[in-house]
Amino acid sequence: MLKLSRNSIILLSVVVFFALVSIACAGITIPAVISRNTQPTGVQEVVQVPTPNPSQVAIVSDEDQVLIDLYARLNPSVVNISVYTTQNGALVQIGQASGFVYDSQGHIVTNAHVVEGGDTYEVTFSDGLIREANLVAEDAFSDLAVIRVELPAGVSPIPLGSMSQLAVGQTVVAIGNPFGLQGTLTRGIISALGRTIPSLTQYSIPEAIQTDAAINPGNSGGPLLNLSGEVIGVNAQIETTGSTASNLGVGFAVPISIVQRVVPALISDGHYDWPWLGVSGYTVYPALVKAMNLPVEQGAYVSTLTEGGPAQAAGLQATTDTVTQDGFQVEVGGDVITAIDGQPVKTFDDMLVYLSLQTSPGQQVTLTILRDGKYQDVSLTLGTRASQ
Repeated sequence: MLKLSRNSIILLSVVVFFALVSIACAGITIPAVISRNTQPTGVQEVVQVPTPNPSQVAIVSDEDQVLIDLYARLNPSVVNISVYTTQNGALVQIGQASGFVYDSQGHIVTNAHVVEGGDTYEVTFSDGLIREANLVAEDAFSDLAVIRVELPAGVSPIPLGSMSQLAVGQTVVAIGNPFGLQGTLTRGIISALGRTIPSLTQYSIPEAIQTDAAINPGNSGGPLLNLSGEVIGVNAQIETTGSTASNLGVGFAVPISIVQRVVPALISDGHYDWPWLGVSGYTVYPALVKAMNLPVEQGAYVSTLTEGGPAQAAGLQATTDTVTQDGFQVEVGGDVITAIDGQPVKTFDDMLVYLSLQTSPGQQVTLTILRDGKYQDVSLTLGTRASQ
């Protein structure tokens, strides 16, 4: 057996001590092993741990608890929707997305593009229960749809919020099933309001909510929520690159203002009738102002009129010529709409929002137009959009 001198033992102890200190500083934890023969040295190392600010701890804790409570309360009311079609006599799954419980009768709100092409629908609840659902109705213009399922005990509808309470920068939460991963919560903010996004038709969806909360394939149809646990939108679209369908930090939700108008009609009538003006155009811009010598810098320019539409019947005028102005090819000769029912129209979207949220087919509206440098009022009766 090798014997060490007293000096060798002391030197070896020092080397081991500094080796252990170096490992600890590198972030590696050394488990303490104490044998029955080990005697305490009487020396204890005291580590000073900074005391966190109590107010900071409270803020983090409270914020986390809000999200935890919201998820626990609402996740049972967010469902996974599986869509099947019949091919060669067999059911084949063609889609998987999200939806939320709208009322106690078992109506589930989702996107129209989710249910499109389906023959059979299944709803999976948060506890794994799967039930068949029936399609109630869908609306391609708003990309909204309603299916119905027998609700299990304890599952209740999610309350609806209001657009008037929303602000850019406000914290929002999305609950859904991205990539088939059921019951996922993501958090972000409202990054913009009043966006116009494409629908499944030639018409656009106004007043959409833009958010940076992670929304990915499978989140479609799920709720966008405020921190009070109210639905403020239905997640519908994401901004992607051509190489991936994943979220790039920009997602869009159909606004609750559209949901509150369309969904009740889908449930009661099986369809929603959208008002129709019969014009297409764009927002006034500088080259157009110069080319037409307009006395205004804002408004909605009428580019074309639909044959037989309300606007044409009322005598509105569309583009008559095209000229070059500041290097741009500019349409000229059309009317510029500056107000509708006395409400200012600064952009073409302003008119779309007003028609979508404030009017119905058969309603009479008054357009204030600018033609040949002069203002005039034109009254007309709105029609109904033709189904796609």
